Amino acid sequence: MDYVSALLPPAVMAVFFIGVIRVIVKTQGGANKAKEDAAVDAALARAETPPKADA
Repeated sequence: MDYVSALLPPAVMAVFFIGVIRVIVKTQGGANKAKEDAAVDAALARAETPPKADA
């Protein structure tokens, strides 16, 4: 029975890892891709512009 208790944690972790990878792959692209890309582009544009000096 020791081999079962030794193999169970890596097997459970592998199942969860595969599930996480599947969720990541499924959520890439799709209908919201353009909206997400626009939000990232806007955030980058705000971060790259120098701050205005108040007079």
